[in-house]
Amino acid sequence: MRNFNEFTITDAVIERVQQAENPRIREISEAVVRHLHALVREVRPTQEEWKFAIDFLTRTGQLCDDKRQEFILLSDTLGISMLVDAINHAGGEGVTETTVLGPFYVESPPERALGEDISGGMEGAPLYVSGSVSAADGTPLAGAAVDVWHSDEEGYYDVQQLDAIGGLVMRARFRTDEAGRFHFWTIKPAAYPIPHDGPVGDMLAVQGRHPWRPAHVHFMIAAPGHERLVTHIFVAGDPYLDSDAVFGVKDSLIREFVEYQPGRAPDGRQTDRPYFHLHYDFQLRREPARRA
Repeated sequence: MRNFNEFTITDAVIERVQQAENPRIREISEAVVRHLHALVREVRPTQEEWKFAIDFLTRTGQLCDDKRQEFILLSDTLGISMLVDAINHAGGEGVTETTVLGPFYVESPPERALGEDISGGMEGAPLYVSGSVSAADGTPLAGAAVDVWHSDEEGYYDVQQLDAIGGLVMRARFRTDEAGRFHFWTIKPAAYPIPHDGPVGDMLAVQGRHPWRPAHVHFMIAAPGHERLVTHIFVAGDPYLDSDAVFGVKDSLIREFVEYQPGRAPDGRQTDRPYFHLHYDFQLRREPARRA
């Protein structure tokens, strides 16, 4: 087959991918070809515009390393990450809603004991975080792994400033107690712009968009027999709740970070500074039964 034009080439490419042995690969390949060809026919790019698009994707890949994932930022800012999340985590009664993982998660974070301070001495208002993990029916989940991470008071994550601070801080893995509870100390996070000094930032600028995310604490929670939960808890009243650059805000994930004056904290610690308290009770969805 040869001599293709703008109307015949799509079917020709789809016919070629029929040779894929894996039916899922065949299905996805067909859809990618159909939609990409439809996009090109709709916007009718010039050769220069298509070259610019290839260059944009090339620069996006070149910025990816072990400290920065520009393609995740691209997926997040185009709403694709949240779309994939919505498809895979349909809402349900009695379970905590999900949101995007984000580009700053670190595999196997340091394990810390309940009640420890994970701020690493970073400047900021003290924050006491408490909560619980249970199944959808309210059964406490003891021993659940609770990964947490967040920004500092200026909006930077530890992995963005490792040379200056010397290691991982403001992140840890805790294990819930026999009643499914956890608690720890850290500092209050701030709203921050996603990295916008690369191609994703260029894209946001020409689209007339800002790069800011509302202040939040990340949680990833895992317990045997239950689906892993990836979510954030957002600071109530943050000015960017309605314009999150990655479309991750849900009403059920917004909480007051309540300010308290110096005194005895809920864990019995005596504080000589005002501090904030965040409490959230997480509920996990049970894993569906698998076919033999």
